[in-house]
Amino acid sequence: MSAAISPKPRVGLRKSSFVIVASQFNAGYVGGLVKHATDELQRLAPNGKVSVYEVPGAFEIPIVVNEIASQKKADAIIAAGVILKGQTDHAGNLSRSVTDALQRIAVEHGTPVLNAVLSMENEMQARERCLQHDINRGTEAARAAVEIVNVMADLRAKTIHG
Repeated sequence: MSAAISPKPRVGLRKSSFVIVASQFNAGYVGGLVKHATDELQRLAPNGKVSVYEVPGAFEIPIVVNEIASQKKADAIIAAGVILKGQTDHAGNLSRSVTDALQRIAVEHGTPVLNAVLSMENEMQARERCLQHDINRGTEAARAAVEIVNVMADLRAKTIHG
């Protein structure tokens, strides 16, 4: 995982709809991701709309993401959660399951899904990536969401017109 945050994409002037689906588990860290993502989306897509849906935990994120994607309610969806490694394999299994489901949903529905469900070794990593500004993964997910919305809009415009 890079220690640098991604560069800012061009500002999105389209009216875009972004949805963040956030886990309530590890709420302090996830709240940091959501705040940074929301702030960045509002900066980069001033004409956009941002909605947030909360779910109990990371495992429940894909079902809500799937529903939003199937209803075509968003130009991009950000999945936000924090999975802290414990003494068993549960965190790894959960992380893989969520990641696989999110990718499958994105491809099946043609809706970009940004995976900010972070699996970390400890709370120090969570603080660095969720609460601080230097490498905040919420900011990074928002930047990627705006950029992929721009790319998809360009591709779809070319398909329609050219």
